[in-house]
Amino acid sequence: MASSSDLRGLCRPPFFAEVAFPETGGFVSGRFCMPLSGNYTCCLPCPTTDWTYADGFESRTEVANWVNVAAFVLTIYLILSFLVLPVKYTHRHYLSVCLSLAVIFMELAFIIPLAGKPEQCYNEITPNDMHSSGVCAISGAFLLFGGWAVIIWVFCRALALHLQICWEVVPGDKFFYGALAFGWLVPIIGLALTLSLSGVSFRFGDVCHINHKDALQDFWGPLLAFAALAMVLQFITMGYCIHVYIRSLLDDKATTTNSSQAPTYSGSVKTLSARQAFRRVKRVIELQWRGALLVLVIIGEVVFFSVVFVSMDNSTQVNKELITKAQPWLTCLVASQGDKNQCLSKAGELVQSEGVVMAVLIVLGLSGFWCLMFLGRWSMLQGWAELFRSHLKRKNEFVSADARRFSADPRTYEMLSGTGPQLNITSPDRVLSPAPRGGVMSPEPDSKQDYASGARAYVSPVTSYSYPRPPSQHKDWDPRETYARGEAGYDMKTFKG
Repeated sequence: MASSSDLRGLCRPPFFAEVAFPETGGFVSGRFCMPLSGNYTCCLPCPTTDWTYADGFESRTEVANWVNVAAFVLTIYLILSFLVLPVKYTHRHYLSVCLSLAVIFMELAFIIPLAGKPEQCYNEITPNDMHSSGVCAISGAFLLFGGWAVIIWVFCRALALHLQICWEVVPGDKFFYGALAFGWLVPIIGLALTLSLSGVSFRFGDVCHINHKDALQDFWGPLLAFAALAMVLQFITMGYCIHVYIRSLLDDKATTTNSSQAPTYSGSVKTLSARQAFRRVKRVIELQWRGALLVLVIIGEVVFFSVVFVSMDNSTQVNKELITKAQPWLTCLVASQGDKNQCLSKAGELVQSEGVVMAVLIVLGLSGFWCLMFLGRWSMLQGWAELFRSHLKRKNEFVSADARRFSADPRTYEMLSGTGPQLNITSPDRVLSPAPRGGVMSPEPDSKQDYASGARAYVSPVTSYSYPRPPSQHKDWDPRETYARGEAGYDMKTFKG
C-alpha cells in the first residue's frame, strides 16, 4: 500500500496527486481536482464536505435521516389505516393512498443509509457512486423515484380538484385508471432515464443524489415543469372559487334591493344558478381543502429543495471561474498545512451555508408529517379502538361447558331436553290469494293498453300560477278564462257597483 507521501507526489498537504490514483472506480467526475503546480493536478481529499464545513457536519446530517424514520412510522400508520379501517373512519381515496406511498419511497432513501452505513469514498480522492456502492444505488433510486412519484401524484390531485370545481366534471373510472398508469409509469420511466444518463453518487451526507451531468434535462427540468403545472392549476382553481363567491354576493345584493319594477323570471334564474354554483364549490372545498393545502406545501418543498441543490451543484463544478474564486481558500489550506478551521470563512463563499443544507434535508423528511396532518383524521383513532375492542370481545367470548355436556349443539342447552327428537319444521305452503275485485291492476310489461287514453285533457287557465309567466297586460276580466259561470255573471262594462 502506497504511503501518504507517495500519494501526494508534488502536491502540498492536504492535497493528493491525481496521477497516483486509477482513472476507474467510483465517481471519477466527482473529484475536486485542479492544477495547482503548473500542469500538475492536485485533488482535495474525499469527502469535500469535510473541508468546506465545520467538524461534525456528516453526523449532523444524520438528524434528517432520523426525522425520516419518525415520518416513515407515521406514514405507515396512515397507510395501514387506509387499508384496514372502514372508509367511514378514514375517508380514503386512491389519490391520497398513492401520494402517501410515494412519500414512503422518498423516506426509505434516508432510512437505508442508517442501516447500511455506507462508505462515501472509493479512495482518498474519489467518491462512491451507484456502480461502486450498492447502498448508494438503492438510496439514490428511492430518492429519485419518490421525488418523481410525489410530484406526479400532486399534479393528479390538483388536476382532479380543478376538474371538479371549475368544469363540474367528476373523475370516474377513466380518470382512475389513467391516473394509476400515469402516476406510476412516469416515475419509472423518469428513474430509468435519470440513472442511465446522469447517475447518482455521494454529494453531501450519506444519501446519494443525482450527478451534475444532464441533470437539468432529465430530472430537474421535467420535475419543476410538473410542479409548475400543478401550482398553476391550483391557483386557477382558487381564483375560480373567489370569483364564484364574489359573484354570489353581487347577485344577492341585486335581488334584495328595492325596485319599482316587478322582478322578472330571468333574473331569478340567474340568481339561483349563482347560488347553486357557490353551494357546489363550497361542498367540494369542504371535502378537498386538506388535499389542496397538501399540494401547495409539497410543491413549496420541491421548489425549495430544487433551487438549493442546483445552486450547490453548480457551485462545485470545477472550471476556470471556480478556480479563480476558490484561490484564496486553496492558498489558505496550503499555508495552514491542511487546517480547515482557519479557512472556513473563505470556504463559505463557495458553498451554501450549513443551515440551508440542513433545512433542505429536514424539510424533505417532513413530507410524512404533512401527509398525516392533512390526510389523517381523528376518527382513525376511534376506528382502531373499535377494531381492537371487537377483536378482544370476540376472543374473550364465554361458552359454558354444560352446554356441550347435554348436547352437541350448545344452542339447545336452554331447552328441556337437548337429546329429544328433532322437530320437523317445514315452511307453510303458499296460499294463493284471489285477485282483488274491482281494483285497478297494473298492465303487463308487454301490454300495449293505454290506461290514460280515456282521460280528459287538462287545459291550463291563462291565469294559472303553476309555472312563472310575465305579468299580464289585460285590464279586463273575462269569465271564460277562469271557468266562471258566464250566465250568472255581470257585465263589467255596465256594472256600476
